[in-house]
Amino acid sequence: MPDTTDLDADCDTGYDVVVVGSGAAGMTAALAAARRGLRTVLVEKAATYGGSTARSGGGVWVPNNPALLAAGVPDSPEQARDYLAHIVGDVVPEDRRQAFLDNGPATVSFVLANTPLELAWVPGYSDYYPEAPGGLPGGRSVEPKPLSAKLLGAERARLNPPYLKAPTGMAITQADYKWMNLMARHPRGLLRTMRVAGRRMLSLLRRREMLTMGQALSAGLRVGLSRAGVPLLLETPLVDLCVEDGRVTGVEVERGGKKVVLRARHGVVLTSGGFERNERMRKEYQREPITADWTVGAVENTGDGIEAGMRAGAAVDLMDDAWWGPSIELPRGPYFCLAERTLPGCVLVNQAGERFVNEASPYVDAVHAMYDGHTEDKPHIPAWLILDQRYRNRYVFAGLGPRQPLPGKWFKSGALHKAATLAELAKRIDVPADTLMSTVERFNGFARTGRDEDFQRGESAYDRYYGDPRNTPNPCLGPVDKAPFYAVRIVPGDLGTKGGLRTDTHARVLRGDGTAIPGLYAAGNASAAVMGHTYAGPGATLGPAMVFGYLAAQDIADRAGTTGGKR
Repeated sequence: MPDTTDLDADCDTGYDVVVVGSGAAGMTAALAAARRGLRTVLVEKAATYGGSTARSGGGVWVPNNPALLAAGVPDSPEQARDYLAHIVGDVVPEDRRQAFLDNGPATVSFVLANTPLELAWVPGYSDYYPEAPGGLPGGRSVEPKPLSAKLLGAERARLNPPYLKAPTGMAITQADYKWMNLMARHPRGLLRTMRVAGRRMLSLLRRREMLTMGQALSAGLRVGLSRAGVPLLLETPLVDLCVEDGRVTGVEVERGGKKVVLRARHGVVLTSGGFERNERMRKEYQREPITADWTVGAVENTGDGIEAGMRAGAAVDLMDDAWWGPSIELPRGPYFCLAERTLPGCVLVNQAGERFVNEASPYVDAVHAMYDGHTEDKPHIPAWLILDQRYRNRYVFAGLGPRQPLPGKWFKSGALHKAATLAELAKRIDVPADTLMSTVERFNGFARTGRDEDFQRGESAYDRYYGDPRNTPNPCLGPVDKAPFYAVRIVPGDLGTKGGLRTDTHARVLRGDGTAIPGLYAAGNASAAVMGHTYAGPGATLGPAMVFGYLAAQDIADRAGTTGGKR
């Protein structure tokens, strides 16, 4: 695989298309443009490629895609349409939602045909609202099959690392993760852990590193770009857009300490991520308390493309929102909680010691509840996840195995507290002891009956996905009664921001009056999410990012009159 990262841009000749940002949206857009016969360049601010995609779980939520259909998933265009209409509503125009659904299968087919990627359904990983009209309890999420790192050649060293490395370098898929959390509780958990360990040993014997999740997705797209001859310019941050007579004609970037103009004859596609790492923008657009320190998004995501688009006259939407998730502020950085909140033996309370949400709810909803209920008199930020020793004996927590000692520095940092009684624990976290004990007592009653009368935890198929099937009568409800007790400080973290440039069905960037800015497109977290204020299912960030990156390239090619086909 040739190394293209050190190519110099030919500023006189220019390009047909310039794509800014090398996550899934950008790489899909660049690949699609190149396969339509357009001379394309991809520029990236970081010294690595992949952005937040490479740091992610790598799930892709695209209804009716070929991998789903091959797995026999009972999906249909009508079901998917009804589902998005119900959960997103009129926050996002219907034609834009429909454009995503109509073009999703073609996007996935294109990626599979032009990269070494293979995708597999994640069985049972439910849509986040499976009981809604059109929702699927079995799920629509697909993920990359393990991919050999050898395909990358020298480019392996430039792949952005995952936000959380797997133990001993194991190649863990999303399907593996569900069961490995239950390694001490369920035969399938132990067998899956052994299977992953065996896969690791085999790769060592063969001297073949295997990539999974977001690493595999980014790597596969990168190989596709190389095969299509698309240069990738790393350490090339966007300075501004070039605008002539109201049309975007290129980008000004910084390269090797110099400002360089890359001309784009037919279009610029902004896929430069959100603004999660921009403290100023977060304070300006989002609710307090907020900080750029709680996100797990790529460190380079400071809203450069969004602000450049705004300077060119673009409108923005959803700037107050993000792909939220309850997170733990660990010394090494934030940890995004998935299964931890769902498993039996824990309860989430506010600073008043009261429950306020179904702990197992979709992570965006859990943080919305934190912000919606947060007041000076009754703070919900931070919240506290209360758990007991039985929980620690049974389940993986923040990457640590059952019974594995929790690091002392976690306690010293204030992220965790431990006490012999709930009353003592309440004192340590400055929560009213009587209220906390009353809350836990009521919760324990629900655990015994198996029915959460306050927040219905465990009633949704989504709740139960990360539950413990051996815990009856409810896989998500277990008493918090075995000393010692732990309190985990929970803050509103995120995978990235959700707001960005307003776009249409072709990913064209729009002004406030609804007219398109000629030559300018956006996809991924640089654009306002087609999911609105909600989250359809696992991979509903990456799926739409890829689809609208693909649509941007197709529109550019159609307008340019290229002879290349939609391959």
